[in-house]
Amino acid sequence: MSLLYDFIKDLLLRSDVYPRMAIYGAALGTFVILVIFSLIIFLIVRSILIKIVGKVVKHTKGIWDNVLYSHKVFHVLAHFVPAIIIYTSSGFAGGDLTWFPAFITGTARIYILSVFMIASVRFLNSVQDIYNTYPYASDRPIKGYIQVARILIYFFGGIFILAALMEQNPWSIFAGLGAMAAVLVFVFRDPILGFVASIQLAANKMIKPGDWITVPKFNIDGTVEDITLTTVKIQNWDKTITTIPTYSLVSESVINWTGMMESGGRRIQRSINIDMTSIRFCDEVLMEKLKKTLVPNNIIETGNSSKENIQDKNQNQSPNLAASLGRTNLSLFKEYLENYCALHPGIHSNMTRMVRFLQSGERGLPIEIIVFSKFQAAEAYESLQAEIFNHILVMLPVFDLRIFQNPTQ
Repeated sequence: MSLLYDFIKDLLLRSDVYPRMAIYGAALGTFVILVIFSLIIFLIVRSILIKIVGKVVKHTKGIWDNVLYSHKVFHVLAHFVPAIIIYTSSGFAGGDLTWFPAFITGTARIYILSVFMIASVRFLNSVQDIYNTYPYASDRPIKGYIQVARILIYFFGGIFILAALMEQNPWSIFAGLGAMAAVLVFVFRDPILGFVASIQLAANKMIKPGDWITVPKFNIDGTVEDITLTTVKIQNWDKTITTIPTYSLVSESVINWTGMMESGGRRIQRSINIDMTSIRFCDEVLMEKLKKTLVPNNIIETGNSSKENIQDKNQNQSPNLAASLGRTNLSLFKEYLENYCALHPGIHSNMTRMVRFLQSGERGLPIEIIVFSKFQAAEAYESLQAEIFNHILVMLPVFDLRIFQNPTQ
C-alpha cells in the first residue's frame, strides 16, 4: 500500500495540486482502495468458507456444526480477514501523516472487536439451542446464564472499544470503574438479583417454563411461558400475560402445582355447614326411610362387588342396634359420604379420602370432604366437584339434616 500511496501522491503533485492537498488526497484514495480490496477479499473468502463448511456440515452426524452454521457463526468469522488486512496496512502514509496510521489501526481494532462480539453472541445463541435439545433442559434452563454472558461480552467489548477510541489502556478504564462500583450495582440491580435468582431456580429445580404457578401477591395464576435474566412471563388462565421480576419467584410466596400434575390427582377440599338443630338420634322411622332410600342404585358403583357390600351393610344397621349405640343421623350421613367417596369412579382410591367434622361455630357444624380427583383439567375437575356437592346437598334431607343458612332480615 505504500507504493500505491506514493504513486497517487506523485500523480497529484504532477497535476499542480498543493502538496498538503496531495498528501490528504493520496491518503484518502489509498484508504478507499484498501477498503475496496479488503471487501473483495472478504466476499471471496466468505464464499469459499461457507461452501466448504456447508459441505462438511451436511456430511457430519452431530448437531453442533449444524446449529453453528444455522446461526451464521462461520459467516461472521470471515470478517476477520478484511479487518486484519486493514490493520496490517495502516502504515502506508509513512511520515507524511503521523496521525493517520493510528486512526486506521484504531478503526481496525474496533472492527475486530465488533466481529468478536458478534461471533461470541451467536455462539452463545447456538449453545442455548443445542442445550435445549437435551431432555433435562426443560428442568434446568440456562437462558438466564446465557443472558449474563451476553451482558458481560457487551460490557467488556464496549470498554475495549472505548479504550480504542480514546487511545488509552483499557485496564485504566476498568480501574476507574472500580470507583463507580456502587453506581454500577445500583444500575445493574435487577440483572444481579435476577442472575442470583436464576441460579437458585435452576439449582433447586423450583420453577421451569411450562409449570403452573400461583403468586398470591401479584394475583397470578397461570403457566410460566419464559424465564429470562430479569423477567418471568406468565400466561394467566384468562389468557392475559403478566411479567414479574425473576427474583420475585425467590423472595415471594409461590405455589407450584407441578407436584399435583405429576401425582395424577388433584385435591378437592370443601366443607358445608350443617344446622346443628337438625342433628338427632336415629329412630325407627328414620331408619326405615334410610333402608328404603339408600338402595345400591343411589350409590355410585365400582366393580361387581359394590352392590352386595352396600346392601349387606345397610341390612346390618338395624334400628334397635342403632339406637343402642346412640347413633345419630349425622354419624350415619358421615358413613354414607365415606362409602360414596370410596365408590366414586372419579375419586382416587389410593390417595387421601377423608370426611371429617370441623370446629363448630355460630354458622353451624362444618363437615369437610377431602378427596383427590382423577381429573386435573379445570373443566373435568370442576364438574366432578360440582357433582359431589350436588349429591351431598340432595342427600342431606334424606337424613333429616339441614344446611345452615343465615338469611337477611
